[in-house]
Amino acid sequence: MSESQTASASPQSVKFGLEAPNFFTASKGLASWLLTLDHKRIGIMYLIAITIAFALGGAFALMVRTELFFAGPTITSDPNQYNVWFTVHAAMMIFMVIIPGVPAALGNIILPLMLGAKDVAFPRLNLASFYFWIVGSLFLGSVLFFGGVDTGWTFYTPYSIIGTGSTMATSVYLALFGVFILGFSSILTGVNFIVTIHKLRPRVMTWFRMPLFLWAIYSTAVIQVLATPVLAITVLLLMVENFFGLGLFDPALGGDPVLFQHFFWFYSHPAVYIMILPAMGIMSELISIHSHKHVFGYRFIAYSSVAIAMFGFIVWGHHMFTSGMSGLLNAVFSFLTFSVSIPSAIKMFNWLSTMYRGSISINTPMLWALGFMFNFAIGGLTGLFLGTLSVDIHLHDTYFVVAHFHYVMMGSALFAFFGGVFHWWPKFIGKMYNEKMGMVGATMVFWGFNITFLPQFIMGSQGMPRRYYDFDPAFLIWHQMSTLGSYLQAAGFVVCAYTLAMSLVKGRLAPANPWGGNSLEWHCQSPPILENFETVPDVEDCYDYTDWQYDRELGGYVLKG
Repeated sequence: MSESQTASASPQSVKFGLEAPNFFTASKGLASWLLTLDHKRIGIMYLIAITIAFALGGAFALMVRTELFFAGPTITSDPNQYNVWFTVHAAMMIFMVIIPGVPAALGNIILPLMLGAKDVAFPRLNLASFYFWIVGSLFLGSVLFFGGVDTGWTFYTPYSIIGTGSTMATSVYLALFGVFILGFSSILTGVNFIVTIHKLRPRVMTWFRMPLFLWAIYSTAVIQVLATPVLAITVLLLMVENFFGLGLFDPALGGDPVLFQHFFWFYSHPAVYIMILPAMGIMSELISIHSHKHVFGYRFIAYSSVAIAMFGFIVWGHHMFTSGMSGLLNAVFSFLTFSVSIPSAIKMFNWLSTMYRGSISINTPMLWALGFMFNFAIGGLTGLFLGTLSVDIHLHDTYFVVAHFHYVMMGSALFAFFGGVFHWWPKFIGKMYNEKMGMVGATMVFWGFNITFLPQFIMGSQGMPRRYYDFDPAFLIWHQMSTLGSYLQAAGFVVCAYTLAMSLVKGRLAPANPWGGNSLEWHCQSPPILENFETVPDVEDCYDYTDWQYDRELGGYVLKG
């Protein structure tokens, strides 16, 4: 290691917010945050806002599950109110939480640090993307004050076609406009990250010396830039159709509702990879660092991120096997669906190989990572059933689809997101959390999640339709298990939030490198200074941990010698 590396890694016991300058103390006052151009502050504001949206969306999920604890009315006698609950839950979780979660929050904080850069390429564009997110979220959330929206998060026509005297008319406009604006936030973030990775990398950091998290973020940004405009045009056309009574998607006016499905899923299936690819990038960091072993098959993992991004654009039709497409086209989409599993499987096998004979630390980030691998395996394997034409006919629109979707989106994407939060929390906050409490919270969420959604595979295979307000009493035991599991999940998330909040008050000061990582973010102080680095450290193999040794007194890793 060079002297510059040693110098940038030396402030390992600084006092949080007091003696050592950092980006928290660089300027004070509310305006300094609201108008900041610092990527770290913008990322933290994203993190706070997304957490609020997650709590609100989760509350609607609990209302849905509570309603299904008994057959017949439980907490509402209005089936339309139930439809509003699951629509708002899904729309908020997808458009306001999971899609922006890793790229906009963690990506904003960590990406420039990993590059050794002072900031992103376009700081003002970065701040603008945050305010686009805020405005879009306010529009989407405002539907709650106008009776809610009951179209489902996909806004399928003709459900989202506004009829004469519709009580949902205002809400549909607000929800569609909110999604339209949120799309701009996603595009601006993607453009910023692409340019940042291309232009602000140190010259010696070639593509194959970048951390795998950056490969995942880059691939995600490409999808954001190319796919999101399709969603923007689609919801804009739907708003225009509703306003002027055009016959684009409304069959009553000669429109084609299946055309809307094609447009929507051409964006929304790549959006699945906007959600899961950054999570996979986090996984590569967590598995390698907390196994204290060089990542296995670096190039295969890097190329698989690009392959997943490419495949994401050509498999949208597997959402539409029952829509009346030709048999040949169904077969093509079925084949492509099976093909996309290959790069995902490459990542899983490489992570397992990285763990093999590694010195694994069982801590909070690693528990989230192990939970991801278990859940993603189930989510991926059950996707094979839905990609099989004959089986999908039976399982389509059942709780099997609900369970599969949540295993991929929540059990995988959100698990990795929380793993990343706990992994990088000491770096950007400067405090260590209570490890035992963090592990308890992660364990509660893991068991609660599986108790919630494993029974739904059974219900779906037995024919229980999704989005139904009432159900046959034969499914009662499975619904009750699912509801109790959701309560356990919620309690686990409360424990996690409490753990992180208490670290701000009682947590010990974080060393610069608590886990023994070697990518550039671990070579600056915790929390970083405003410019991130006084001098940019030398770029070496970011997965080579041999020069670091654990210091018990410090509670973190220091360079040998």
